[in-house]
Amino acid sequence: MTLRGRRRKATSPTLHDKVVRRSSRAKWRRRSCWGCIAIPILALVFFGMVHVANVIMSLVPMIWDNAVDTDIFLPNWGKPNAPGEGLSSYPTDFTRDVQPIPCHSHNDYWRRIPLYLALHYGCTGVEADVWLFDDDLFVGHNTASLTLNRTLRSLYVDPLVQILDQANPPTAFTSTDLTLSNSTLNGVFDEDPTQTLVLLIDFKNAGDALWPVVYSQLSALRSKNYLSWTDGSTFYPGPITVVATGNAPFDLLTSNTTYRDIFFDAPLAAMYEEPRRNSGQGETGIVPGSSFDATNSYYASANFRAAIGFVWGNRLSHRQIELIRGMVAGARRRGLVARFWGTPSWPIGVRNHVWRVLVREGAGMLSVDDLEGASRGNWGRRKHWGWL
Repeated sequence: MTLRGRRRKATSPTLHDKVVRRSSRAKWRRRSCWGCIAIPILALVFFGMVHVANVIMSLVPMIWDNAVDTDIFLPNWGKPNAPGEGLSSYPTDFTRDVQPIPCHSHNDYWRRIPLYLALHYGCTGVEADVWLFDDDLFVGHNTASLTLNRTLRSLYVDPLVQILDQANPPTAFTSTDLTLSNSTLNGVFDEDPTQTLVLLIDFKNAGDALWPVVYSQLSALRSKNYLSWTDGSTFYPGPITVVATGNAPFDLLTSNTTYRDIFFDAPLAAMYEEPRRNSGQGETGIVPGSSFDATNSYYASANFRAAIGFVWGNRLSHRQIELIRGMVAGARRRGLVARFWGTPSWPIGVRNHVWRVLVREGAGMLSVDDLEGASRGNWGRRKHWGWL
């Protein structure tokens, strides 16, 4: 009896054993809790490392590329006394690999290389602000920026004539018939010779005085059938489409009813069903009852901030999108290209959002300051290649 009792007493848990067991169970629970937290964290760290490695891999082509074709294979091609001597030049080298996009180079004369940089990125529209002094047209944003050598002819008309002459050479393979219509001539883009380039001329001072000088200085393009034109009923597209904005006089522009090769930048804000406030553009020379269509206008433009309003919360509101949709529809019904200028340029996310909405809703031309950003097409959306 005593032995059995002693044995039972020896095998029963003591207070110390109970404390140890409770402590072990608590440690196990704490370890399990930490394990539940650590496993997701380790998974996030792993996939984060994979993502970083993926991004680094996607940047490799930007840092290093294999240039065998251009740098190693026949490096002396086209040079004197070498294979292909005299064959390395291509008549339309200037834009042979450029894809045109509906991009308008806002204040193009500000660029380091006016006109050429816009064409390099594929923009199908450029803008020149012109001022009349001493019977010549000087290009600049204000009078303080004007110089004697930066004129409409030197920056735009003469270079365009030279580019188009190279794209339409009088050779044995092309027709030398000067009666060819402008619709049969090649434009500035070798990838799409039918694509017209819009030359937007902003009349900065007195429109009535500017009009005849602008018309006269375009004669170098007009004489070679490089300009789009209309006979009052039909629009005939050409390599260059000239559009007048700012203080351009609508009454003088429309005075010739049988031939026009300068088109108006109509007020887009007025084309919505609801009455809109004056946008400050496209009002000169307009009288009650003036109508806008493809026989007198090409663009229909509006100041984005004045017509649509400020973008709050980094996104356009439903009402703002409805305004854009209504104006674009009004421009389309008239056969015009809708264009909003003065769109937000920063933050970049807001800018890209506005661009995407404008394109989605049918705006025919993006007026931009960042040519490289507009030419990307994805507008900031990240593209990765690799495992994920």
